[in-house]
Amino acid sequence: MTVGLLLLLFFLLPFVVGQQQQQQQLSSRIELAALFSLRSSLGLRSRFWPRKADPCSAWAGVSCRLDGRVVGINISGLRRTRLGRLDPRFSVDALSNLTFLATFNSSGFALPGSIPDWFGSAQLPSLTVLDLRSCSVSGSIPPSLGTLSNLIFLDLSRNSITGSIPESLFGLSRLSVLDFSHNLLTGSIHPSFLSLGNLTFLDLSNNFLNGPIPPAFGNLSILSSLNLSSNDLSGSIPAQLGGLSRLVNLDLSFNSLSGAIPNDLVGLISLQRMAIGNNSLKGPLPGEVLSKLSRLQSAILSYNNFSGALPQAIWLLPYLSFFDVSFNFFTGSLPVRGESDTFNVSGKSIFNLSHNQLYGPLALSNLVGTGFIDFSSNYFQGRVDLSAFSVNVSLFDNCLQNISNQRSFSDCKLFYAARGLNFDDGIGVSPDSAPQPASGGKRSRRSWKFILAGVFGGLGFIIFLVSAIILLQRRRGGGTTTQREVVVDSVPSGGGPPAPGFSINYASLGNNFTYEQLLQATEEFGDSNLIKHGHSGDLFRGILDGGIPIVVKRIDVRKVKKDAFLVELDAFSRVLHARLVSLLGHCLDQDNEKYLVYKYMPNGDLSNSLFRKISPEEDGLQSLDWITRLKIAIGAAEALSYLHHECTPPLVHRDVQASSILLDDKFEVRLGSLSEVCPQEGDVHQNVITRFLRLSQSAEQGPSGSSSATCAFDVYCFGKVLLELVTGKLGISGSNDASTNEWLEKILPYINVYEKDLVTNIIDPSLIVDEDLLEEVWAMAIVAKSCLNPKASKRPLTRYILKALENPLKVVREESSGGSARLRTTSSRGSWNAALFGSWRHSSSDVVMPGSTANREREGSILKLSTMERGSYGSCRAASGLDVSSSNKKLSREIFPEPTAISRGEGGRPEEEENED
Repeated sequence: MTVGLLLLLFFLLPFVVGQQQQQQQLSSRIELAALFSLRSSLGLRSRFWPRKADPCSAWAGVSCRLDGRVVGINISGLRRTRLGRLDPRFSVDALSNLTFLATFNSSGFALPGSIPDWFGSAQLPSLTVLDLRSCSVSGSIPPSLGTLSNLIFLDLSRNSITGSIPESLFGLSRLSVLDFSHNLLTGSIHPSFLSLGNLTFLDLSNNFLNGPIPPAFGNLSILSSLNLSSNDLSGSIPAQLGGLSRLVNLDLSFNSLSGAIPNDLVGLISLQRMAIGNNSLKGPLPGEVLSKLSRLQSAILSYNNFSGALPQAIWLLPYLSFFDVSFNFFTGSLPVRGESDTFNVSGKSIFNLSHNQLYGPLALSNLVGTGFIDFSSNYFQGRVDLSAFSVNVSLFDNCLQNISNQRSFSDCKLFYAARGLNFDDGIGVSPDSAPQPASGGKRSRRSWKFILAGVFGGLGFIIFLVSAIILLQRRRGGGTTTQREVVVDSVPSGGGPPAPGFSINYASLGNNFTYEQLLQATEEFGDSNLIKHGHSGDLFRGILDGGIPIVVKRIDVRKVKKDAFLVELDAFSRVLHARLVSLLGHCLDQDNEKYLVYKYMPNGDLSNSLFRKISPEEDGLQSLDWITRLKIAIGAAEALSYLHHECTPPLVHRDVQASSILLDDKFEVRLGSLSEVCPQEGDVHQNVITRFLRLSQSAEQGPSGSSSATCAFDVYCFGKVLLELVTGKLGISGSNDASTNEWLEKILPYINVYEKDLVTNIIDPSLIVDEDLLEEVWAMAIVAKSCLNPKASKRPLTRYILKALENPLKVVREESSGGSARLRTTSSRGSWNAALFGSWRHSSSDVVMPGSTANREREGSILKLSTMERGSYGSCRAASGLDVSSSNKKLSREIFPEPTAISRGEGGRPEEEENED
């Protein structure tokens, strides 16, 4: 019987297969014509869609029903012919004739242009999946998509889509997956998302959305992933989000959210990953909320304003493997478990508690495992037995007795005294004892002293403030008062306490060099070692013992502003970034001269490296190539973006010019000239004394009356630097005289967003650029012109400048046809400008935190911030060195070139056959 069945199957198999193939053949002539039209408009190669084969059985990515009707098209991964690559377009009109089409996937296949308005149920009534991610799509989302009532999956991520989210989309009641991330969407999030009750995945990250998070999100009961990171959202976290009992992933990081964490989030019982870092959230971390999140694996709460004690719940969550609360204001002692219990920091577990105000002893004997805990930059005290626990720890910048790289004794003692606690200085105090309040009698007497000191100090401060205002009014009134009436005492020998208005952490400022060391290194500051006379001091090259090259700035306090070097030291003590010049140390022993020691930059500054002599024997100058110039522009923009957007309050450089942009041996940028850095004018974070010290410096007015103490002034100056890179005209960025302004008026009309050829009239003649590089030169010129807007409020923010320079072809994406150099106004270039430059309508003085860079997040670009307190400069963001956030903005060059043209097709097919396709 079995043999008979096998023989029967053997004879019937060819017939069955033939019937199956016959049923899979395309049955509609209209759909056949539509597929060939689509093949032509997209320029697909014959090897993928062969002309003489049946589409249902032989065309890659085409799927059909048993009755021969097309139900699916997937062109992801397919390649165009050479002619198709020359003119890529969003040309898919033929899809409208495929009435049974259920899925269309073109992810990663370039379709520059906008989604056609006819996309809707009238033409595609059966469409359930639309995947257009990473397709170079531009323009706005057509409202007609809201009529695709059967749509379940909609992915438009990683494009250049502009405008707001149309309300018509909220009628897609069957929608399960919605991804609009990494676009240029603007406007607020509409509360009508409530109607999308079947959503399980929602990603709107990396856009420019603003306004509050709609409480209606809490009604999306089956939502498992919500990502709203890297936008400009404000307001508080809605308590209604606690109703999302199935939510697994919540990412609200890199926004401007404020307020406390609502207790209602205890309802997130399925949550595994929570990222709410890089906001302005405050208040305590509710332990009752954490204790209920029993499935939590990752929690990122860094760079906020959280305060209070850390809850013990952080040690009790069984699956928690990454916990980051760095750069907050948490205080109190470290919560520990019972002595009979142990917490296993296993595998790659990481707990980052750094840069807070935690204090007390470290009893870590009950921590075991191979993970990592960062306790750095707190105020833990006593002795630590490193052999008592096996976890890897970072303990620098605390008050520990037997560990190196700790805070100074005076800082630790002041911290504990301010809280009425005993500081364990290792003399007669048990290391294991918790900090206790000081005795009542001494506390009482000390309180009276503090009260009296506060009263007299307050009276003195009022007198000082009134005097300051009078002096300021005299200076503004044109009287005979000198420019600086308030004398700031210089630092005493040995680097003593700073002058009023500054809180400088000298421990973070490198070595304390002796005057004799610097004399020997610079050959007694001889003329042969003089680099140049700077406005804040003379620069000399030198070589330390051991052959280390350095640059020494000699500051004559009798000739420059007395507090200039203190401003620079204050800046270096509070900000540290790979794009800022490295300070190796200082020498402040001399009464009339102060010395700052920097790392030597082999290629000097941009003003003398743009055109440089290769060797003394050769005539002429060598010009920097375009790739290097673009690299320099991006590096300088990174430095400014850090100062403007990753420091609280924003810091203004005030001396952005070619001579301030230093270059190392690989032409990597190190921004120098930090003697003018100050918090942005009018920022509430500035203390009164710092504001007063800045008054005379801030009086200088930038273009159109904008104060030089604003980020907009830096942007204007940086625009002139970009023009120097484009035109090769030296001295523009460092000058603001009539001749410079006249030159700008002559040059700027040649920069036109609609006409590329005009820019060739102003490009540096020594630059050798092909057609592709010309696009980038044109883009930089457009960015420079936007920076030079006469109205400060219309200039771009530096984080957007950085994004534009990193993606120059998105600013002016080529949409030429037939060799025409003029771009169509409907091109993606126009859309990019409409969104990116259009979003720059915000005032540069109204800086939003952050954003970037981040950061944010260029590998190795942001180093550890070494601060002991948050004073007049507040805080600046620093990377933890670990990429754990799904919301990180991609800061590399997001350019989408077509595949390089080749002379022969794959498999040895001649080029003529490709052209025929």
